[in-house]
Amino acid sequence: MWLPPLSAPFLTLTLFLSLHAEASPAPSASCPMDLGYVDSLPWDASACESPDPNPNLLQQQHCCQTLLSLFGIALAQHLNRTSLFKLPDIPSSAACLIDFQSKLTALSLPASLVPSCFNNSERFVIRPWRCAGIQTKQDWLRILGPSTPLEDGCSDDVSDLTACKVCLNSANKVSARLVKIAKNASQSTECFYYAILYAAAFGNSKGPQDLGTAFCILGLPLAPPRKSGFRKRIAVVFGSSGAGVVVILMSAICAMYLWWRRRRPEKGLILKDDEGRVKRPNTGAVWFDVQDLKQATDYFSKQNLIGEGSFGVVYKGTLSDGTLVAVKGLTAPDCLEKNDFANEVELVGNIRHRNLLPLRGCCLARDESGEEQMFLVYEYMPNGSVEDWVFGAKKKDGNQLSWAQRRRIIVGVGKGLAYLHNGVQPAIFHRDVKATNILLDADMNARVADFGLAKQSRDGQSNLTTHVAGTHGYLAPEYALYGQLTEKSDVYSFGVVVLEIMSGRRALDTSGGMDVRTFLVSDWAWGLMKAGKIGEVIEEGMRKEGPMSVMERFVMVGILCSHVMVAFRPTMTEALRMLQGDVEVPEIPDRPMPLGSHDSSFNFQDTFSCLRAPSGLC
Repeated sequence: MWLPPLSAPFLTLTLFLSLHAEASPAPSASCPMDLGYVDSLPWDASACESPDPNPNLLQQQHCCQTLLSLFGIALAQHLNRTSLFKLPDIPSSAACLIDFQSKLTALSLPASLVPSCFNNSERFVIRPWRCAGIQTKQDWLRILGPSTPLEDGCSDDVSDLTACKVCLNSANKVSARLVKIAKNASQSTECFYYAILYAAAFGNSKGPQDLGTAFCILGLPLAPPRKSGFRKRIAVVFGSSGAGVVVILMSAICAMYLWWRRRRPEKGLILKDDEGRVKRPNTGAVWFDVQDLKQATDYFSKQNLIGEGSFGVVYKGTLSDGTLVAVKGLTAPDCLEKNDFANEVELVGNIRHRNLLPLRGCCLARDESGEEQMFLVYEYMPNGSVEDWVFGAKKKDGNQLSWAQRRRIIVGVGKGLAYLHNGVQPAIFHRDVKATNILLDADMNARVADFGLAKQSRDGQSNLTTHVAGTHGYLAPEYALYGQLTEKSDVYSFGVVVLEIMSGRRALDTSGGMDVRTFLVSDWAWGLMKAGKIGEVIEEGMRKEGPMSVMERFVMVGILCSHVMVAFRPTMTEALRMLQGDVEVPEIPDRPMPLGSHDSSFNFQDTFSCLRAPSGLC
C-alpha cells in the first residue's frame, strides 16, 4: 500500500521497521554504509515526486524500482569495503533505511517512500540460505574461484550499450552457475543480484557511483541532461512574473521552431515560390489541394469518419480517379503536431515496402477562421487494424483471425520493421509500434502505419533522449525510464504485439485486477512459460488449428523480444529468422526483479512515461 506523507517520518519509520524485525533496533545502532551520494548523484527522482498520496500502480513500481537501484549503490560500496554482500544484522539494516529516508526527505521527496517500498528490513541482511550460502567475498571466491566472466565482461566502461550487454551477459552466466551449485532454481533472482553487486563492487574499476555502472549494472535511471539551465530559468520566470509570461515564452519558442522549419531549404517541406504558392516537397508524397480532399470525403462527413483520437481524425475518401484513401487531419495543431506532420512526410515520403503503409500525399490549408489545417493522405486499408480483429469490432462480430492469418501478420510486421532498421540509411526507429498502428489490406497483409513519432538514427548523435514518446504498454523499459533509444526499443514493442496477437490479451490487461503479475501481457506470458504452461498463452480458439510447436515458437519469440533487459533481445532480423524457423529460439534468460529480496511485491516491470494513448491512425 502506498502511504501518505508522514508528519514524523523518523519516528514512524522506526516503528514501522521494528514491526517487521526480529528484534527492535538498538538505540545506538548506526548505518555502516555511506549514503551521501543520494543528494549528489544525478539520478531521476521524477517518479517519486508526485504530491498525490495514492499514485497509480505503474508510478509506484517505477519509484520503488528507482529507490532499490539507488540503495544498491550503497550495498555495492559496502561489499567492496567489508566483503559482506548484505548488512550484518537487522538493527544496522533498519538504521540504514532510516538514514536513506532522511536523505530522500532532504530532497523534498515524500517521507513515506522507504516504508512504502521497503516494508521489511530483513531483506537486506546476510543470511546463510541465500544464493548457495554466499555471505562474503571469501565465500564467493571459495565457490566460484578467483576468476569469473565478470572480471573481464564488466571491466570496461559499461555506459556503452555493447559493453553493457557483455557485462549483463556475464552476470547472467555467473548467476546461472550459482543456481546450479545451489541446486535451487528459486534462488535465481537472488543469485543474479549477487552477481551484479559483485560486478559493481569489484568487476568494474570505476566503482558503483560511476554513472555508467549505476545505469547499466544497477539499473538506476539517470536525470535527463539539462541544457544551459533552461528549466531553472523557466522556474525563475514563472515565480517572478506569473504563468502568463511562461505561456508567452513557450509560444515564442514554438513560433521560432516553426520559422526554423520553414527556413530549411534542404528539407523542402514548406517552400513557397515568388508568388507565395506552396511547392511540392522533395519527397514521393503529393501535395493535395484541400478542396480535393473535401470533395473526396464528402466535405468530411460523419458517414466517412473511420477513426478518431486525441491527435486527429481519419476519414475515408474517394479521389477523382476512383482511388480509395484515408485522410488523416490533425486537430488543433500546435508545434508538436506540426513536427509529427513534417516528420512523417519527410521520413516516409520516399519509403516503399509491402509491409509499410504508403503515404500518398499531404495538404496544408487554412479554415474559415484562419486556423492552419494539416492533412496526411494514405492508401485506404479496407480491413482496418489488428486492434479491430484481435480486440475490437471485428472480433465482437464473430470474426476471429485464423492461425495462418496471425502468422502472416506477425511475419509481415517483422519484415516492415527490419526494413526500417536495416533497409534504409540512416535507420528509422518507429517508436510507436502497437496493434492500432498495424493496418490490414484487402488480402490481410500487415502494413505498419503512423510514422509521426519515427526517429532517424544518425552517426555521432546521442542515443539518449529527453523526449520519450509512445504508448502505454508497448514502451521498452530502458526507453521509458532512461530515454535510451535503440532499434531494440522497437523490438520490445514488436514482442508485445506478437503476444497480443497470439493470446488475444491486451498489452495492459486489468481484467485480473491490479495484481502486477497479470497486468502486463509480457509478464503474464513469462509466468506461464516459467511454469511450463506456454501453450496456455495461445488463444484457446486457435490452439487446434496448427502445430502447437510452431505456435509456441512464436510465443517464445514474443517473450524474448519483450525481455525487460535490452541486452537479451534479438535484433529484428534475428527475430524474423527465429519466427521463420531458420534458427532455433535460444533459452530465454531470467528476468531479474529489483535489487533486494526475491519476495518483494514489486517486479522490474515496464513503467511508462509517454505522450500518446492508443489511438490507431490518430
